[in-house]
Order: sequence, then C-alpha cells, then structure tokens
Amino acid sequence: MGLRVFRNAFDGVRAHDSAITRHRREGSWRAGSLLTDLWKWRDQTPSAPAIVAYRSGERVQLSYAEFAEWVERFAAGLAELGVGPGTVIAIQLPNWWEANALVLAAIRVGAVVAPLVPTLGEREQERILRRIGAAVCVTPEEWNGTDYASRMAGLAARLPQLKQRMIFGRARRPGEISFADHFVHSDWRPRQATTLAAIDVDPDRAAVVLFTSGTTGNPQGAVHSLNTLYALGADFVRVWGHGCADRYFTPHWSLHLAGMVCGIVYPLLVGGCCVMIDAWTPETAPAMLAAEEITYLGGAPVFLTALMTELHWQERAIPSVRIVFAFGTTVPPQLVTKVADTFGVALGAAWGMTEAGYIFTRPSDPADWAAHSVGRPSLGTEIQLRATEPITETQPGRLMIRGAGVCVAILDRDEGGITLTRARSDGWYDTGDLAIPDGRGGIRLMGRAADRIGGVLMVPATDVEAALRDHPAVADVALVGVPDPDGTEQVCAVIVPTGESPRLGELRDFLTGVGMTEWYLPTRSVTRTELPYNAMGKVNKVLLKKQLTAP
Repeated sequence: MGLRVFRNAFDGVRAHDSAITRHRREGSWRAGSLLTDLWKWRDQTPSAPAIVAYRSGERVQLSYAEFAEWVERFAAGLAELGVGPGTVIAIQLPNWWEANALVLAAIRVGAVVAPLVPTLGEREQERILRRIGAAVCVTPEEWNGTDYASRMAGLAARLPQLKQRMIFGRARRPGEISFADHFVHSDWRPRQATTLAAIDVDPDRAAVVLFTSGTTGNPQGAVHSLNTLYALGADFVRVWGHGCADRYFTPHWSLHLAGMVCGIVYPLLVGGCCVMIDAWTPETAPAMLAAEEITYLGGAPVFLTALMTELHWQERAIPSVRIVFAFGTTVPPQLVTKVADTFGVALGAAWGMTEAGYIFTRPSDPADWAAHSVGRPSLGTEIQLRATEPITETQPGRLMIRGAGVCVAILDRDEGGITLTRARSDGWYDTGDLAIPDGRGGIRLMGRAADRIGGVLMVPATDVEAALRDHPAVADVALVGVPDPDGTEQVCAVIVPTGESPRLGELRDFLTGVGMTEWYLPTRSVTRTELPYNAMGKVNKVLLKKQLTAP
C-alpha cells in the first residue's frame, strides 16, 4: 500500500524533495511556472496573439497583454470569493477562452483546480464534486441543450461543501453568482491586490486534478503539479522546434489533459497562440484552420481521420501546417499516408494518459514511424515492459512508467483517498497498456490489458483493426473479446460499414489474403452505425463488450 491522505488534503500533496532535486537538475522540472511564462510574454511580446477563440461563429482574439490582464482579473475575483490555498474549484465549460484563463487564475490564487469536460453527466459530476470537496463550481447557464444551472442547483442541495455556483449567464436562483457581473462588469484592480501579491505559486504542489474518461468504472483522479504538466510539454516543444510563430489547434476539450497541454502548456512555453473552437465539426474546421494559419495540429486518430476525409472532399490545402501529431492510442497506417498526402509532412505519434506521460516520436524517425511506434520517453521519464515470459507480439509486456511526467498522486476511484505515486512500487506506475519494443529505444502499443483478447496466445487487436480498415466496406472497426458458453473467447469485430455491411466470411477472407495468422481472425462480427469514443478519442471497449454480452 502507498502513503494515503484522506479528506480534501490536496494542499498537503507535494512532490518529494528528492524528486524535485533530481528533476530540476536534469532539466525536466523548474522553479518557475506557467504563470511565469504568461508574465514573460506579457512583458516581451504584449501585442502577440495568445488566444483566438471561436464561439457560436464569432471570433475573439486576445493578445498576451490582454490575456494576462484577464487572468489577474479572474484571480482577484476568485480571491474575493474566498478562493485561495486549500480551496478546490471545479470548472466545467466548453472550449471557451475563459476556461483557459480561469485555470490559470485558480493556480494564481493557490487553489487546486478540477477541470471537467462539459459532456460529463450529472451522476459522474456529483461523484467528482463530492470526492474532491469542491467549494466553487463554474458552469454555463445552458449549453448544447443541457441546463447546467438547474443541475447545479439540484446538486448543491446534496453537496454541503459546495459554497459558490458561478454561472455564465443570469443568476436566477439563490446561491448563484453571475460570472459577467462578478468578473467582467466590476472594477477588479483595487480588490485583493495584497492577497494576490502574498501568494507563492509552488510548481511542485498539487495544482490540477484531472479525471480519466471513466471507461472502466468511476473516473479516477490524477493529481498533477505544475511541474508534472511542464514535463508533458517542455521536451516536446524543444525537440520539435516550436516557437512564438506557432499556432496550435486540437479538437479535444480544453479542460481535458490533451486540450490543456495543446492549448495552455505548449503555447505558453514558447509564446505561441492557442486557437480554439466551441463546436468542432470536420465540415467547418478546414476553413477555420486555413484562415488561422495553423502550424501545429494534434488529436486522436478518429478526429484526424475525419478531418483528412473532409479536406479531401473540399479539395482544400492548409500550407501553414508543419507538425501533425496523433495521440492517445495506436495510429492506423492509413492515417500516416493520408497526412503525408494532405500536408506533405510525416505524421508524429505520442502516448500519454491522464495519469502519466510523455512518449513521442522524433523528427529523425522514419517518415512512416507513427504506424509502428509511439516513440521514446521524454526527458526525465523512464519506461519498463514487464512480463513473466519473453516479450513477443502475441505476448507483449505491461507498460510501466515513472519520472517527471507522472502525476504526484492518485485520487482513488471508490474511496476518495489519495495515494502518493512515489509510494507505489518505487515510483513505477502501471499504465495498463501492453507494448513491445520498437527497435529504436521506444515502444509499439499492442492494446490495453483490460481489453486483452485470448488466453495463452493473445490476439493483437490493434494489428487486426488496422488491417480491417483497409477493407473497402469498413469505415471503422474495433476488436473485442466476447465470452463463449464453452469457456473460450470469441474474437468479435464490431464494424461501422461504409455502405452494406460485409459478412464475417468476407472479413476473414480479406485478412487471410493479407497473410494474417489464422487464430487472429474474428469468429464473430456485428454492425454498428458508430463506435463509442471517449474524450481522448479511444474506443470504449468495455462498453462494447457489455453491449455484446447483455441478454
């Protein structure tokens, strides 16, 4: 068992002194913070764009001077509400620029911030708010058909620790505070100046608690410091030569780890610009990406594939794009080819999870390397592949990771306790992923241990899925293991067809024709109109398996 802390003790969670010394010495951690970066660019390049945000079709651009001023304004407003060291604030907003500013403002006042994606349901939201002891929650009044204000009013009656409900819209109910009235329409400069000046931003304390997408039960919380977040971006932008001219876009939620790294960490480290849109669709994205001259494009393969298809249909080019990265899961070989054909650049691949990262391919890797590997660990990060038998494609090792990019603590799924990661297995974190060496010092992902198919001999689901995507009748596919009455496990291909659904025999013949091992072949197939993807762009195979095994 690891060291455990209970009952809203985030303010007591901090990286161990030995880890701080080691990672600062090697350069993967630092004494500064994201706020240091913000203030640096505010002073050096005040008129440079920090954020371009599209909301309901309208475009807003903030310079670094303007963005920094809004962060200070929001911080003063939070301090006036009593938010400070030891306070937990939850933020559940769409991809609006205010979400990014509020995250930094919460850090500015020393609070622990819990970013929540707007699609999180009421049941999960209540569980999370209770477990973290949130005193403040910021939501829209209404967005995309969801009445957040009514939901929060109902939750407040069951959450005595929730003291303040901040609403983007009119405050209509007792206990609600209008975001605009409190932060926008009031004179913030004289307020709380002494309080803000006295707060020391410690980059090694618990600062952000992020939640997994919850595909295997209750979402698990990963407690990050500013330095563990720094480690997820610093080596990457250095290796890939990012600079102040770069403009970043990802379709992921800005309040999920992928969106935070692409939309906050990367731009602030180099003085670049974050471009965000509140309603992502592949049909409308190309025009926006071209108009904004995006240079970095990152997302899960499902998003990139849809974008490549739309760019092809629109016959549109985006010549500004120089770096494209797929992350979160394995990369289909077809996507590597599409990116090269569309942008004229080699697709990069990266691996990370809410709890830990960062592994990525390098500019020196072969042009098609993203189809074979997710790359090598970043500075300050170590990986191991553990197995009781020799590691092969059919018997991959379990991926373990430790170092600068691993969160400082885990908020347990069910108990509400906090386990310090340094106390787990000498700092090693079990990712639950299966992998094999890639031959260049990195790894090739082979799937999740929880999604493993087979017994003595494992079916490499990602390889079979990649091959099936080349079938002309297959638009998307996921392979899952389904228990058979005789105690064995069927290999079930869940197919999203391009038109008429292919029969199982056709799929097996196709795989045999490309030389696939016979016992890899699906023994069952079902058709779906779409696959269930989570916020990280990964197929929810646990849900698929439940659907396939339900009476």
